[in-house]
Amino acid sequence: MTSSSSPSQDTQRFAHSYAEGLRADALMEEDVAWSHEIDGDRDGEQFDRSERAALRRVAGLSTELEDVTEVEYRQLRLERVVLVGVWTTGTAQDADNSLAELAALAETAGALVLDGVIQRRDKPDAATFIGSGKALELRDIVVESGADTVICDGELSPGQLIALEDVVKVKVIDRTALILDIFAQHAKSREGKAQVALAQMQYMLPRLRGWGQSLSRQMGGGKGGGLATRGPGETKIETDRRRIREKMAKMRREIADMKTGREIKRQERKRNKVPSVAIAGYTNAGKSSLLNRLTGAGVLVENALFATLDPTVRRAETPSGRLYTLADTVGFVRHLPHHLVEAFRSTMEEVGESDLILHV
Repeated sequence: MTSSSSPSQDTQRFAHSYAEGLRADALMEEDVAWSHEIDGDRDGEQFDRSERAALRRVAGLSTELEDVTEVEYRQLRLERVVLVGVWTTGTAQDADNSLAELAALAETAGALVLDGVIQRRDKPDAATFIGSGKALELRDIVVESGADTVICDGELSPGQLIALEDVVKVKVIDRTALILDIFAQHAKSREGKAQVALAQMQYMLPRLRGWGQSLSRQMGGGKGGGLATRGPGETKIETDRRRIREKMAKMRREIADMKTGREIKRQERKRNKVPSVAIAGYTNAGKSSLLNRLTGAGVLVENALFATLDPTVRRAETPSGRLYTLADTVGFVRHLPHHLVEAFRSTMEEVGESDLILHV
């Protein structure tokens, strides 16, 4: 949310290379050959071997590395990912743009993007997100590319995550988990960290079953679980769920307390009749750069999505000498997870309570 490039320019650049690599024409229903030998019943477009090969090594999608040192570092530290999307509505360009944005999110999280695949379907498959035949093809792509993670462009149910992992044999995460990971990396203030933690717990709660990890390890805590923490007749899953709900209640109270402090400052500005301006817009659109240019605030400017999570309010002055406040806010993105909307509701109030919204 802090680069000078516009989201439309970034999207167009990604989409141009996607149009060549993914061959959108091959995705259209009238041009696709069905493969009933693989899937039996129709479960979305199934490509024959030659068509599927065209989806590999998407031009312009893979992460660019600057020098040998960076190559060595990334090989040691970063996950190697393949992206997969389901095109249900809109145009081929819309589908390309969505996967391009997912690639930018993955790179912001520190991943090395190797490949991307889109399947045309009426709706995501209830079992594996993409059709069973396409899931087998995805497994081939994972093996051939050496990927260790698959990122799905959507929010998957716990059952879909487990079922797709069983097919591709590597870790599978969805768009929501990816965005939560980015937020966890970039949260700096006490309030920002609390908001991210709340969103993570909301996401984790229905996904405990089958993860095979103790709550203490998932949450980064100390020694957890055990008989001493369980109520009468509780299973491990029930204990973990109870502890998460308790932590969520605590986080909500903490966020509410911090909201009160910010509300006091806001009311003080209103009493002093200081107009407020909130900068809002797409993540990485240049909001922080604009704030720095207007106020000299020195806010972190980085060419990354969601580089700014904590609202920054600075004093500014018009050419005529009138004082006002200018607030930098968290950016928006397509399909923003509902968990984040609730967790960051107090932060977004900086936008709703402002006298003027400056859309970047």
